[in-house]
Amino acid sequence: MATKKQEELLILKNKLRMGGGEKAMDRQHSAGKMTARERLLALFDEGSFVETGLFVKHRCTNFGMEKKESPGEGVVTGYGTVNGRLTYAAAQDFTVIGGSLGEMHADKIVKTQEAAMKAGAPMICINDSGGARIQEGVDALAGYGRIFYNNTMASGVIPQISVIMGPCAGGAVYSPALTDFIFMVKNTSQMFITGPSVIAAVTGESVTAEELGGARTHNAISGVAHYMAEDEGSCIRQIKELLGYLPQNNMENPPEMDLGDDWNRMAESLNELIPENPGKPYDMKAVIEALADGGQFMEYQEYFAPNLITGFIHMGGRSTGVIANQPKAMAGCLDINASDKAARFIRTCDSFNIPLLTLVDVPGFLPGTMQEHNGIIRHGAKMLYAYSEAVVPKITVITRKSYGGAYIGMCSRHLGADAVFAWPDAEIAVMGADGAANIIFSKEIKNASDGASRRKEKIAEYQESMMNPYVAASRGYVDDVIMPAETRKRVISALEAFRGKRVQKMPKKHGNIPL
Repeated sequence: MATKKQEELLILKNKLRMGGGEKAMDRQHSAGKMTARERLLALFDEGSFVETGLFVKHRCTNFGMEKKESPGEGVVTGYGTVNGRLTYAAAQDFTVIGGSLGEMHADKIVKTQEAAMKAGAPMICINDSGGARIQEGVDALAGYGRIFYNNTMASGVIPQISVIMGPCAGGAVYSPALTDFIFMVKNTSQMFITGPSVIAAVTGESVTAEELGGARTHNAISGVAHYMAEDEGSCIRQIKELLGYLPQNNMENPPEMDLGDDWNRMAESLNELIPENPGKPYDMKAVIEALADGGQFMEYQEYFAPNLITGFIHMGGRSTGVIANQPKAMAGCLDINASDKAARFIRTCDSFNIPLLTLVDVPGFLPGTMQEHNGIIRHGAKMLYAYSEAVVPKITVITRKSYGGAYIGMCSRHLGADAVFAWPDAEIAVMGADGAANIIFSKEIKNASDGASRRKEKIAEYQESMMNPYVAASRGYVDDVIMPAETRKRVISALEAFRGKRVQKMPKKHGNIPL
């Protein structure tokens, strides 16, 4: 039989776990949102979540705050298992003072971050907050600074996942921006530095919160977010799926997953995929799904820079990051957004020991004054830097076009690719045959009695001699020219061959990536 004090403890805990109370919880539900604890219960394995800091209180006495209770200090923190693997989490509780962040609220998050780093386990932060607790002034700002610092210290050490499940405004947005992955939910998630009312007052622009910083905006336009879900339940399922591709920390390899797919399976459909007309597009996602174990592909930044595909697959049971040009969008050209997307993804994979598979069909970098004036040189250099810096196994397959600087940039041998394969239809050259013929044979074409006929003849000559994979193979820049159907088998073999890859780096603090 419980003592009186034991009974008092249970009553107090139950009261604190009610957060802002039933009415506040009902308002949360009516907005299509779960409460903080409901989100954590959905995320963690049943019965595994252990809450920490339940009794923490704020110390603010300004503006009547000494009379205001904040159960759990407006954030639920703790640890448990997700799919059997240790994970730490913090979930802001919007039912308690709007989930606003003060000194002790921040302290709970900071302690959870530090525990995750000590344990070498992923850290998930669910954001649903009205922002800094104004009554606490600079103490609230200091709290954000401590969180940002820990985000930076944990970067590349443990996977950090931010989940936006409500408002996330002002300085609060920089914690998600410093983490590895950002998830958002349609219609209920917003991120912005300044809200619609401030923008209207300062600039005269009229914009809704959803248009300004909703899930679609940040997934398709800004590129700030990486995943978008229809509702909170599907968002949590996406998080669990992503964790299956990631290791616990940078000292471990990702978990292997046997999907029952034969390593030596031939992908016969790929033999028929490339159109005879080199100007005709095809869907590179069909290549990725044909190569992946069980055809399973978790795309990364699906709606941003669709001319470049990134995402996770398993090959031979091993988690693998894929970077691929998409001929269906902008002919697969590289531009500013695609370069940023690739560089970020490459560095994420390299941080967490995930090998890289690059599928190449690229006619070049996108031309135009807008690209040049907005810094395609600087942004494109990020991609070159990221590939060169990466020490994980790097396998490249050239499916069709691979021209000029984009040939180099898409993980060529010269940027450290460990194995490079090409399909028979591959065209590896400085530029397309039309442009090359106009430059090389310009005088001959100009002086010919039938310039059009001579030009056609010279284009054909250039195509015959240069527009193939065999010149590069003869120089050792391509390891083998293979049938498309055997790509899966050859890539898995190469990944196995380089499983124990070791690279000795020059001693330095860090490189200076062209940001």
